[in-house]
Amino acid sequence: MKNLLIIISVLALAVFAGSCTKDFDEINTNPKAITVASLDQSSFGYVAKRAIVYTSYLRNSTGMQTYHSLFGDVYANYFATTHPNFLSDRYVLVGSWLNGSFNSFYSNAAPPIQFCVDFANEKGLAVEEAIMKIWRVNAFAKYADSFGAIPYSHFGNMEKAVPYDGLEEIYTQFFSELESAVTVLKANLSQGKSATLEGFDDIYQGDLAKWAKLGSSLRLRLALHCKYVNPTLAKTQAEAAVAAGVIEDVADNAKVATSTDWYNSYNTITSWMEFRMSADMESIMKGYLDPRVQSYFQEAVNPDPTDDPEGVVFNFEGMRNGQTKSDRQGLDFNHSASDMHKSWVTLGAAGPAWRVMGADESYFLRAEGALEDWTMGGTAQELYEKGIKASFDEWGYSDYLNLAGEDYITSPRVPASPGTDLSDPGTVIPPVSTVPVAFLATGEKEEQLEQIITQKWLGLYPENSIEAWTVRRITKYPRLYDRLESEEPLIPANSLPTRLTFTTGEYTNNKAEVEKAISKLGGPDDGTTKLWWDKKP
Repeated sequence: MKNLLIIISVLALAVFAGSCTKDFDEINTNPKAITVASLDQSSFGYVAKRAIVYTSYLRNSTGMQTYHSLFGDVYANYFATTHPNFLSDRYVLVGSWLNGSFNSFYSNAAPPIQFCVDFANEKGLAVEEAIMKIWRVNAFAKYADSFGAIPYSHFGNMEKAVPYDGLEEIYTQFFSELESAVTVLKANLSQGKSATLEGFDDIYQGDLAKWAKLGSSLRLRLALHCKYVNPTLAKTQAEAAVAAGVIEDVADNAKVATSTDWYNSYNTITSWMEFRMSADMESIMKGYLDPRVQSYFQEAVNPDPTDDPEGVVFNFEGMRNGQTKSDRQGLDFNHSASDMHKSWVTLGAAGPAWRVMGADESYFLRAEGALEDWTMGGTAQELYEKGIKASFDEWGYSDYLNLAGEDYITSPRVPASPGTDLSDPGTVIPPVSTVPVAFLATGEKEEQLEQIITQKWLGLYPENSIEAWTVRRITKYPRLYDRLESEEPLIPANSLPTRLTFTTGEYTNNKAEVEKAISKLGGPDDGTTKLWWDKKP
C-alpha cells in the first residue's frame, strides 16, 4: 500500500485543476520528487487501483457519508436517518456536506481517473485507455445526475477557471466514449486480459470481455435515463448497447473487491448508528415476503409482532423518513428499526464487495425498453422475470421462493402495511403501493413499469442508491412514502429534491463558470430545478 499512497499524494497535487500556476510549478519543482511525468507503465496499475477504490468509497473515502449516504441513501428511501442533526432526510441540502464531498471527488478520485486515461492514450495502451474511459463514465455519471452540470470535458485543464458541461452535453460525450471503448475492447478480445491491469483491477482483473459488457450495460442505463426527453436517442443507444452485449450472468457482475486495507465504508459508518431501514423497504419486502430482506437487514432489536404477515414471523422493521429532531432525540429508533445486515456492520472487517452494476439491472433496463417496443432480446415480462432471478441468484436464493415457500416470481402478493411508526403509534400506515410481484401481462403500461422499477429499486440496494434516486426522478417509481415533514420551504414533504445545489467552494473559486453552469440548468440553483432528462409529465 505504501507505493499506492505515495502516488495518491502525487496525483492530488499534480492533476487537480486550479491549484498552481505555471511559474509556481517551475520554481517549486523538486528534482528528486516523484512527479506524474516520472511515472511509468509499471506504476500505472497502482494509479488505476486507486481510481477504482476511491470512486467506490472504499476506506470511507470521497464523500461516502456526506454524499452517498446522507443524500443518495435517504433520497432513494432505502434508509431513514436517526441522528437528530441530520437534516438532509428533511430535504435540507446541507451546503457543507455537498461542498466537502464535491471537493473530495474532484481532488481524490477524479485526478487518478484522468491520469490513467491520458497516460494510456499517450503510451498507446489502447485497451487500458478503454477500460479507464468506462470507469470515468461510471464515476462522473452519478455526479452529473445529481448536480445537472459538472466539470467534465475541461477537468484537468490546469487553469483556475474550469468550465462546466451541461447534462445533455455530458451524455453526448458519455455515449461516444462508451461506444468507442467497447469497440476497442471487443476488437482485442483475443488478448484476454490486460497484463498491465490484471494485478490491480479489483473488479475484473483486467478481463476485456467483462469490461466490454460493463461498458455496454452502463450505456444501456444512461440510454433509459433519456427516454422521456429524447426517445429517439434513448432507443438508438439502448438497442446498440444490447446488440453489443450487456451483463447477463451474475458471474459477470461488476463488484469492487474489498479487503481490510480497502474496506466497504458501510462497515465504518454503520458503527455510528445514524440510520435505519425505511418504512418503504418494510412495506415492500414484507408484502412480497421477499427473502432478500434476510441478506439486506438485521432483525430489529425490539420488533413489533402485531403487523407480521399471517403465518410468518417478520422481525424486520422500518421507520418513516423526515422524522422531527425531537422524535429522533427522544425515541429509540435505533432499536425499534432494523440495521443493515451484519456483513455491513462489523467495524474493521473488509465487508461486502462494492457493487457497481449487475445482471439484474441489465434485465430490468431491457424490460423497460421492451415496454417501449425497442429491440431488447425478449418481451418485457421475460426480461422482468430474468431480472428477478438474477438478483435472487446473486444473493443465494436460487429456489426463487418467498418466505412462505411460494414461488416468488408468480406471486400475487402486494406491499403490506408497515404497521405504526414509533413517532405516531396510534396511526396504522397504509401499504406503499398495490402492485404485485407477478407481472401484470394484461395490465396498463404504467402498472408494468411500476413493477419493473420496484424490482430494480430492490436490486440496486444499497451501493447504487444515487442511481435509485435518479430513477425515481425520471420514472416517478417506485411509489414511496412522503416525508413526515420537510424543513426546506422550496421542497414540500410530498415531493422529492430534483437535484443537489452547486457548492460554496465553487462559488468562491470558480464563480464565473458556476454562473454559466446555472444558465445550462434552465432554472435556479436550488433543489427544485428539474434536470435535462426529467421530462415525464
